[in-house]
Amino acid sequence: MGKNINPRILLAELIGTAILMLGGPGVAILAGDKVGVLGISLGFGFSLLIMAYVIGPISGCHINPAVTLGLLVAKKIDNAHAAAAWIGQVFGGLGGGAAIYVLAKPDMFSTRQFAANLWTGEYFGIGAAVIAEVSLTAVLVFVVLATTKKDFPAGMGPIAAGLTLTLIHLISIPIDNTSVNPARSLGAATFAADYTDALQQLWVFIVFPLIGALVGAGAHMVLHSDES
Repeated sequence: MGKNINPRILLAELIGTAILMLGGPGVAILAGDKVGVLGISLGFGFSLLIMAYVIGPISGCHINPAVTLGLLVAKKIDNAHAAAAWIGQVFGGLGGGAAIYVLAKPDMFSTRQFAANLWTGEYFGIGAAVIAEVSLTAVLVFVVLATTKKDFPAGMGPIAAGLTLTLIHLISIPIDNTSVNPARSLGAATFAADYTDALQQLWVFIVFPLIGALVGAGAHMVLHSDES
């Protein structure tokens, strides 16, 4: 008989994903013109780093459906844990997006596309978006899985993950505004719908981060195939 969904995991992932939305897209929308690409990238990275210390002991602090998929494929979590995390992440992404929507001035939506992920307009096109989302999500999942190893330096996992997410955003904000996280993309696209094609393009930022998660998990398992 399968395990039941743990409400503590669900709630932790909901809260953590909502805070990631505030610290990432929230910084981009509310303060992007002041802090620039570096500040936005650090907002995402710091959010993950902080939440990893706060909710990591409860849920592992995935706050990203692609990371959860990678951990599930690598057999670091079970199906019930994954289901609880995914539910929490979806509602956390939407809740965080709603909070930003309430906080932001209406003119921020049209001028900054509500931090939605896109491949058209000023961005690099669908081909570049696909390559970026697969490869960079694979990097994120590969690093997160590395932090689960017993020989990884104690207490350093959140720092490694947070810095990796910062680097990913520095690389790919110009390409497609950086997703590597379907919940983050859903939360932004939902509230950008009146201003952009974000909902029509959302499938790319769901499908290809999940494919990237499989690539990252596969690379991790091959690298550690000789370990018990």
